[in-house]
Amino acid sequence: MNERPIYVTIIGWLYIAVGVVGFAYHATELRSTYPIPFDFITIELISLAAALAGIYLLRGKNWARWLTVAWMAIHVIVSAFHSWTEMAMHALFCAILVYLLFGPRARQYFHVSKTP
Repeated sequence: MNERPIYVTIIGWLYIAVGVVGFAYHATELRSTYPIPFDFITIELISLAAALAGIYLLRGKNWARWLTVAWMAIHVIVSAFHSWTEMAMHALFCAILVYLLFGPRARQYFHVSKTP
């Protein structure tokens, strides 16, 4: 197996941390709400997606890098309804992720061999 680039390791662990912390933080909002609102479930699923993306980035799964970029792209779209600077920062992070996760070294790491 190819050696994992250090930036894939960093991105993977960051996504795991963001997903776990986001899930735990938003779970505290559940105490006072019944029935459970749809946006709460959506936010929790998005947090879980971040953690899963991070775990499977570290395991070298090709689909995880797509999930990683999709997760950030969702944040770009959502932040478009907030401030211009927030959207610009998310877009910059998304561009950096695409560059790092789809560059030559990462492509080699995530390459799936077709031979048994």
